[in-house]
Amino acid sequence: MSTFAHKFIENVHYFMSETTSKTRQLLIDAARKVFARKGIARTTMNDIAAASQKGRRTLYTYFKNKQEISNIVIENEMERLREMLEEVEKTDLPADDKLITFIYTRLDAFKATVARNGSLRANFFHDSWNVAKARKGYNNQEISLIKKILNSGIKEGIFSIPDTETVSLVIHYALKGIEVPYIRGLLGDTADAVLQHKNNVINLIFNGIKTKK
Repeated sequence: MSTFAHKFIENVHYFMSETTSKTRQLLIDAARKVFARKGIARTTMNDIAAASQKGRRTLYTYFKNKQEISNIVIENEMERLREMLEEVEKTDLPADDKLITFIYTRLDAFKATVARNGSLRANFFHDSWNVAKARKGYNNQEISLIKKILNSGIKEGIFSIPDTETVSLVIHYALKGIEVPYIRGLLGDTADAVLQHKNNVINLIFNGIKTKK
C-alpha cells in the first residue's frame, strides 16, 4: 500500500471516529435535557430521538436502551464534579484555605448540577439506585482528594490530625448529609443565610464543639 493510500485511510478513520464521537455526545446531551424536563421514568427512546433530531435507528446504533443512556448522563455529571474538585485540590492555596474552597465549591457545584437537571431536583443524587452506583466511584475519589488536602496541611504545619483517613471520611459524609437541605434551600434562602451555614460547617470541621480551655 502506498504512503498516500495509507494516509488517506488514516484520515478517513479519524473523520469517522470524530463524527461518531460528536453524534454520540449530541444524543447524550439531548437525553439529559429530556430527562430534566420529563424525568427519567417518563422519557422514552422516541423522546430522545426527537429531541436530538436523529432517527431511532441512529439512537439504537449507539445505545441499547434508555437505562444505558441515563447511566451515562449520571456518570458525565459526576465526572464534571470530580474535575472541578480536582482543580481546587491542585491550587497553591494553604491547606486550610484550600479545604474551605473545596467545601464551598462542592456544595455549590452539587446545587448547580441539580439545577442543570431540572425536574430531577435533589433526587438526582439520592433516590436512584443507578445514581448510587455511579456515586460510589465518585465518593471514593472525593474522599481521596480531601485526604490529600489534610495530608498537605499536616506537612505545612496547619493541621494536627492523627488519622487523616478517618477525618476525610467524616468530612465527606458530613458534606453528603447536608446536600439535600442545601439544594432545597432548607438552610436559608438568602445569600447571607447560606454563607452563614457554610461557615458553620467550616467552624465545626476546624474547631469542633468543645469549649477551648
